[in-house]
Amino acid sequence: MTDIMLPKLGFTMTEGTITEWLVADGAAVQEGQPIYVLEAEKATQEIEAPASGTLQILAPTGEELEVGMVVGKIS
Repeated sequence: MTDIMLPKLGFTMTEGTITEWLVADGAAVQEGQPIYVLEAEKATQEIEAPASGTLQILAPTGEELEVGMVVGKIS
C-alpha cells in the first residue's frame, strides 16, 4: 500500500486545500496520472498518483490540510 501525502508546493507552504478529486474513490489509477487538484497560497496544481492500483480517498475536498498529511492510499 502506498500513502498519498499532501506535497509542499512552495518553500513556505505549510497547508493546502484539495479543491477536487479527479478520480473516484475505489477507482483504478496509473502511476503519474493526475488524481487531485491542490490549491495553496500562491499555486494551484494537479497532483499525480505515486503508484498504480486502487485509490482510497481519506481527505475531503475544501478543508485546509497540513503538508505531509496522508490524504489517500493506493493499494
